[in-house]
Order: sequence, then structure tokens, then C-alpha cells
Amino acid sequence: MKALVYNGPGQKDWVEKEKPGIQKPTDVIVKITKTTICGTDLHILKGDVPAVTPGRTLGHEGVGVVEEVGNAVVNFKPGDPVLISCVTSCGKCANCKRQLYAHCSDGGWILGHLIDGTQAEYVRIPHGDNSLYPIPEDADEEALVMLSDIMPTGLEIGVQYGRVKPGDTIAIVGAGPVGMSVLLTSQFYSPGRIIMVDMAPARLELAKQFGATDTVQVGSEDAVEKIMAMTDGNGVDVAIEAVGVPATFDICQKIVSAGGNIANVGVHGTPVELHIEELWIKNINISMGLVSTNTTPMLLKTLGAGKVDPGRLVTHRFALDKIIDAYEVFGNAAREKAMKVILNA
Repeated sequence: MKALVYNGPGQKDWVEKEKPGIQKPTDVIVKITKTTICGTDLHILKGDVPAVTPGRTLGHEGVGVVEEVGNAVVNFKPGDPVLISCVTSCGKCANCKRQLYAHCSDGGWILGHLIDGTQAEYVRIPHGDNSLYPIPEDADEEALVMLSDIMPTGLEIGVQYGRVKPGDTIAIVGAGPVGMSVLLTSQFYSPGRIIMVDMAPARLELAKQFGATDTVQVGSEDAVEKIMAMTDGNGVDVAIEAVGVPATFDICQKIVSAGGNIANVGVHGTPVELHIEELWIKNINISMGLVSTNTTPMLLKTLGAGKVDPGRLVTHRFALDKIIDAYEVFGNAAREKAMKVILNA
């Protein structure tokens, strides 16, 4: 089979690789039909995730068709269309019993990280019964790919950890795919005002179409100054960091109101400066984390009911064997006006 392989910082290649097989009775082999590229993959290529070693197949999102199942798998059979969760869960350990699947003792985020991932023609999914979801009939598979990672990440780590409430003023710093997912899912909780912050005018315009009430373009205006003016000097109830660089986290520290929340969603590869000398007196909460995907069943229901349409995040489509071209587009998102790319096998 063919797969996109990480060969060290800044190096990747589309190569021939051995097709995965069943290793444990709970394994499921999935033939990929659609996958995508995540901002985390770009962080890996920058060398920000040293646990990823050369030779690893990247990717942790996608949909496909079950090819083969281990003899302990009961929920799936060959031919079943499935959604792949970015987080693998055994369903039995202490953390899984708390729905903290990100820290499963025999899983968590391992696809495209500690084991071979989904940017390939086939992928092995450990603990398939707990790490795959059946695809509803006539579902939009492109939209479903967004439910592998970015939608539950935006909802769980941005919205829920940020404690968004009806009437809140929230600011989302970073209008990339995860920031847009925060924007879409925050509306489940009826915030009164949603301020989207980014450098790219095209992304800010798209954010308005998705429900942002206000936008701030970094670079052409002082984001902190403008947001403080917009909130009568009070700041925002929830500041959500969705990029993963020190500058965006710093904006969040400066715009959060007394009694507010900072929710860090971005993947950080370098240290950030925490201004605790200014924040301690403001009675704020700071949260961060890796998605557990415990909201995926709920998101599947909202998608089926037409309450959210993450398929609108897809801007570019490529054949799977053109994945190198897709990385070039996704890695230059502002120039290419790209949000999410879909790779069709």
C-alpha cells in the first residue's frame, strides 16, 4: 500500500509500505476512503512532537470501510463504513471509565503519533469496538471527517473547558480549522458575542459567515486594544487560544476579564510566558488538554439533525496520491485560502 511517511523534521514522503494486519484480537483494519491533514501534522513536521519517529505514517482522522476484524471485535464486520476517532480507547481502564479517553492506558492519541496513522490506503485501529463509529446511512462523509478530531477538540477543549455560557462574550484567537470548530460548537451554548481574531482577512470573512459577531485582524490593528475597547475595558468572559504559539496565548492573557476563563486549544512546541503576577488577582481559570472525543456521539446526532454543518470547513479536495500537493496547500493556508483539505482514496 501507499502511505505518507514522516522522515524527520521538515521531511515527508509518499512511499510504498507494508499493508497493516491484525495484531491483536481487538484490532480492526480499515480501508481509508477519505482522510485529511491536521495542524498537529504540521507541528510534527516542524519537530514539535519528538515522540513521532522517522518512518511513522502520519494522520489521525478519516472515514473508511472495514476490511478485516480481530476475533474479539463484536460491533463491526467487513464492509461496514466507519468514522475513525483520533483517540483510541480500550474502554476498560480507569481513565476510560471516566471518559478521559485521551489518557487511555492502552491508547489515547496514538494514531500518526506512536503507531501508523490514517494518511495511507489502510490503517490498523486498535480497540476497534471503542475507537470507531458506524457511519449513518446517506451521511456526508466529508463532514464526518471533521468529527474525527477538530469538532470534538473545539467543543471539549475550547468550549466546555472554557465554560462558555449563554450571554458570554468570547474571543477565539486563531481562525484555523480548530478555531472555526470552536466557533461552530460554541453556538450550542448561545454566547452573546463571538469575537474572532486572526491575521487572514479571508478567514475572518468566513468566520462571519459561520456566526462570528465581530472580527479583529491582527497586524492591521492592535488586537488587545481593540478587544478591550469593544468590551468597555472589561475584557472577555472566555478567551480561547487556537493556534499554539506564544503570541496568541499572550493575547488571551491580556483580554480575559476578571472571573473569566482562558482555554488553550493550540498545540504548543515552545514555552509560553505565564503572567501569573497579573492574573492571580483576577480570579481566572486556565485550562488546556488533549481531546478525549467523549462528545463524538453527541456531535454525530447534531450532524444528523442538521444542527451543525462542519462540511463547510472543506475548501480543497485532492486524490490521496496527491497528498504532497495537499500538504503544500494546507501548509500555506493563508496564501491558498485553505481551511480543511479532503483526500479521497
